[in-house]
Amino acid sequence: MTDVLLFHHALGLTDGVRAFADELRRAGHAVTTPDLFDGMTFDSLDAGVVHAEQIGFEVIADRGAACADVLPERLAVVGFSLGVLPAQKLAQTRNGVVAAVLCHSAIPLSVFGDGWPDGVDLQLHFSEEDPWAADDLDAAGELVAASGGELFRYPGSGHLVADPSTGDYEPEAAAQILSRTLALLDRVG
Repeated sequence: MTDVLLFHHALGLTDGVRAFADELRRAGHAVTTPDLFDGMTFDSLDAGVVHAEQIGFEVIADRGAACADVLPERLAVVGFSLGVLPAQKLAQTRNGVVAAVLCHSAIPLSVFGDGWPDGVDLQLHFSEEDPWAADDLDAAGELVAASGGELFRYPGSGHLVADPSTGDYEPEAAAQILSRTLALLDRVG
């Protein structure tokens, strides 16, 4: 069993994010899903990103990282798109993080430190033609090179492919993301 802190994307804490967390729970993991938007959800990524900009991306990263304060030191983090901000920040800065799963986004390595910490396993998941993530692929490559982690690419152009409550949902990609995430959590657990 692994303690997991899972961060939602710019649409908010949707039923689809909750469903992904429930799948991790069914596999025996303890999963916390903080709501960084205080109950607000959005129908479009554009609207969610505007809301996130109003809050401030740094505030979102800090707010998410603070959620780990009440959890066990040994922890895995998962972030979907906007949720990669706090997940990657924790992976790079918090002692005790054993794994990070970054879906649909990546932040340049230098934003949260000088390198990837030893002993923190990494997976990244992207759709091959995702226009939202096109600018993040260089950062993803940098993270893989620094960490020895894995970068998985999936056919299609959807962004939130693992969230069944969105129009981007791709069942095959979602199943692979879930399977690979569970394999990583089992490995570090």
